[in-house]
Amino acid sequence: MPAYELVRLRLNEVAPTPLNPRRNFGTKEELTRFGEELRTAQLAACVAVSRDAYLNLWPEHEDDIGDAGHILVNGERRYRSASQVGLEALDFVVRDELAASRETFINHLLKENLDRADFDIIERARGINELVEVCAEESVRGARTRAAENLGKDRSWVTHQLSLLELPEEIQRMLSSGDLPERDGRLLVRHLKDHQGLMTAAELLQVLKDEKAARSAEREAERALLAEARGRTQNPVEPAQPDHPSPSSAVPESTGPTADSPAPATPATETPAAQSVPEAAETEHSPTSRAVKAVDRPATAVPIQSAERHPTVPAARAVIEFGQVEQVADALADHMPAEELTKLARLLLERADSK
Repeated sequence: MPAYELVRLRLNEVAPTPLNPRRNFGTKEELTRFGEELRTAQLAACVAVSRDAYLNLWPEHEDDIGDAGHILVNGERRYRSASQVGLEALDFVVRDELAASRETFINHLLKENLDRADFDIIERARGINELVEVCAEESVRGARTRAAENLGKDRSWVTHQLSLLELPEEIQRMLSSGDLPERDGRLLVRHLKDHQGLMTAAELLQVLKDEKAARSAEREAERALLAEARGRTQNPVEPAQPDHPSPSSAVPESTGPTADSPAPATPATETPAAQSVPEAAETEHSPTSRAVKAVDRPATAVPIQSAERHPTVPAARAVIEFGQVEQVADALADHMPAEELTKLARLLLERADSK
């Protein structure tokens, strides 16, 4: 780390840069409290550049900075708090290398504020916009990419931040104050892009209200369907079992192939897979266990007991073994998105109603 010499500068000899995107420095009470802390001890020095180095980059700011011999880069909240309680001077480090170029200056100015919790998102977006404009002075093409590289962010992140500045001023004020979260701001930006006509703040807020109501109703419907499906699977209606098998369900004596029944895939001494697997499931699990035959669909969402464990089961007739119904629900929830779970719940209800 380079060593910088601390210098004591009088506050009336320093002027804040007009380029600082930060505008919210706290209430008067907060500035007073911080100023009294600075009176006791200043833990971090402010950063400034000399007047000549600054005006070499922005000669048009001469009237804004007045007769100040140094321009404040970082530490404006400390500067304002000290002024609030009447302090005459603060510790500074003078770093003219930060004024090597406009891009270097803006990049350092923005980075100092970027991760602050009280740096609101509209201030951040304005600072990023300033950096993009400075990068565009060298070349308009790729300006956003260079700004993103300077900030250590993706280009898409820079684009998302700049899009917030397209919202009406009233919406931007709500984002700055925290009355509207950033995710809602992004939703409104997408809506503006989908609807090219100009929309007022009131219209956009109504869109947001309708969108949230629709999402809430959809979530409630999904929860109701899943709860109803779970209740039906927990209390299934078992069909009455006859004391003696009917003639139609009796197993034919002949085990050889016929014209209507294909030859078994296993030797005659082995139990057919369609009969042996359910029996194994009943003995290995609780009385509520089931061995469910999987339909011929992709089995990416549910763990499948493949034919490698039961060689007698063809791949197209793989078997899914389930335990308690709660385990079934948990397994499905772990492997299926909410939309697919909702479809499954509807199908289960349709099957149950048809019985």
